[in-house]
Amino acid sequence: MTTVVAVALAVVALSVDLPKPWLDAPASLDTDTSAIATDSDSDSLSAVNDTLHSGETLGALLSRRGVSTQAMPRVMDAASALDERRVPAGMPITVRADSTGGAPREIVFQLAPDRLLHVRRTGDTTWTSSEERLPWVTDTIVVSGRIDDNLYQALDDSAASVLPKGARAELAWTLADIFEYRVDMSRELQPGDAFRVLFERQVGASGRTRVGHILAARMVLSGTTTEAVRFDEGNGHAAYYDATGRSMQAAFLRAPLAFRRISSVFGLRKHPILGIVRRHEGTDYAADAGTPVRTIGDGTVTFAGRRGGYGNLIEIRHRTGLVSRYGHLRGFAKGIHAGKVVTIGETIGYVGMTGLATGPHLHFELLVDGTQRDPAVALRKSAGTPLATSERAAFDEQMTALLATLHKGHA
Repeated sequence: MTTVVAVALAVVALSVDLPKPWLDAPASLDTDTSAIATDSDSDSLSAVNDTLHSGETLGALLSRRGVSTQAMPRVMDAASALDERRVPAGMPITVRADSTGGAPREIVFQLAPDRLLHVRRTGDTTWTSSEERLPWVTDTIVVSGRIDDNLYQALDDSAASVLPKGARAELAWTLADIFEYRVDMSRELQPGDAFRVLFERQVGASGRTRVGHILAARMVLSGTTTEAVRFDEGNGHAAYYDATGRSMQAAFLRAPLAFRRISSVFGLRKHPILGIVRRHEGTDYAADAGTPVRTIGDGTVTFAGRRGGYGNLIEIRHRTGLVSRYGHLRGFAKGIHAGKVVTIGETIGYVGMTGLATGPHLHFELLVDGTQRDPAVALRKSAGTPLATSERAAFDEQMTALLATLHKGHA
């Protein structure tokens, strides 16, 4: 049940190597000719849209679009916001010239869906540049669904009419981030669980759609309802709190990997190498080799090295006396050693298959008072800190309004 969501989310996360924010935008940048051409005879300009081909230099593209050898250095000097060596293939470019022909008068580089760089010829040999920020139109949307298979699939189905596929994946990630201190999305969801989320949808001038802030959300897990509300605490800082006014963040994360599938759960299983049935004191998270492993809470590294069937192992003692273990690692993050103080969510190592492991995965254990405990049970007691009394009235007012909108089913 939970395997599909984690595989899908892992593929989304691991398939991106370089940011290419323009991929969701239409090829044409000609969304507002008045903004692109400001000189008096701009109406006589004709535009040609192009993209940088794989392996092609920016100079080669401009050359085949009519920029002369003599003008090229001046154009590149004006486009100082661009590093020619770091411009990836696929970036849209629009070249404008007189409709009757002639050398280019303006070149528009789309640096992002909402960011254009205009390079204009203002004299026979003079080029200048300016940046333009395109507006995003924001509205609020409510989406709800039943989780029959997994959270990702439920959101993919429920939000299909209001979000493109990439934005639906983004919404699933963001929702899981909010609840990651309360529930392990990879293993604790059950058929019949449900969600409801109120969020901002932003549509850019190019037509690209993205997810803004989640304003309120509700998860019903095994019959237990948890609601989260975004509260603006002032000074540009906002955080999520449950309906009792406690922070959704807590002392411990529920999982050492972000949204990865689990190959086995706490309990009896047949060990894949030893070939015997024994109690497996922990949880295995199957993930691609090299996936970052994060510490579930603040603490001090007490061991980082090789230990028997664990292979490369990190052991961390937390302030509450709880000890967490991370085994089969490919390697350790820079600076990780015994005595190192680490903070919650910090990358401490990378998934591998050292020790008694047949494939890449993370073996995760918790020890309470020296005894191995089921992580799902031991971490459930972790709770966030409550809001200050001075902020409670403002929070209650904001929570009432947001939850009313969430429950109505439309924004």
